[in-house]
Amino acid sequence: MNKALRALWFLLAAISVGIGMDRGASSASDTANACAQGPAESAAANAASRSAMAVNMFGRPEVGWAFYEPLIANEIGTTCTGTSAGFAKALTKWQSAHHVPSTGEVDAATLGTLKQLWQQRRPFVVISNKACPDPPLEETLAHAAANESYGGKTIELRPDALAAYRRMIEAARSAGVLPTGAQFPAIFSAYRSPDYDAARCATQHNCQGVTRASCSAHRTGNAMDIYLGAAPGSSPDSSDDANRLFISQTPLYRWLVKSAVRFGLVNYAFEPWHWEYVGSPKF
Repeated sequence: MNKALRALWFLLAAISVGIGMDRGASSASDTANACAQGPAESAAANAASRSAMAVNMFGRPEVGWAFYEPLIANEIGTTCTGTSAGFAKALTKWQSAHHVPSTGEVDAATLGTLKQLWQQRRPFVVISNKACPDPPLEETLAHAAANESYGGKTIELRPDALAAYRRMIEAARSAGVLPTGAQFPAIFSAYRSPDYDAARCATQHNCQGVTRASCSAHRTGNAMDIYLGAAPGSSPDSSDDANRLFISQTPLYRWLVKSAVRFGLVNYAFEPWHWEYVGSPKF
């Protein structure tokens, strides 16, 4: 390549980079401007309630709704933060469509409707309201590989559920949201037999509580607890507010909230680590 052509190549490359940077800056600016537009009073109310509102969506008192912010934002179709005017604007539109008072505020009525929608997407919940489903034949379950298991536990799932998990993890890796480290990716609980769960309930004296259920989704072979990290000093499945908030803020969890449904998986909202396979992938 002669000097003139080399100079022209570098000039075109510089222009291309500059255009890309301008577009990126413009896109970020447009998003910021959109998120600043909306009902300011509702945004202020959300900013106050986000960490202080008394909440009890799943049978245990909680403080604030920050744990659910990624799920709410995904449901109402916004990328704006929960304290922004743009979030309040999107929420107002969603409330109107779902026959909830259109205040733009995250209130008890809104959370109740959201919970109903989220739970209806879990076939286990719909079925177990009538009768606890029978477990699969254990010899039909697939075994996860050692490097897919947290702490060397034996992990069993229905074959299609394990296949969906693997596709999802590969997509997360390609998206650059999979953390590095020996524990990623990993499942720390999957199929649990009814007898095993009953023994745990009896030992821990918490049958049919928030933490232990006498009829657990894990008996189906479709439910899995995925290690997404943990707050300092917490176990991966600690239901303490601090741990749930920590997990809800991780890039991997936020990606799962938006993307897992493509692989046929949905989240149990109270437990950010708990995901259930509900159907065929959607691409």
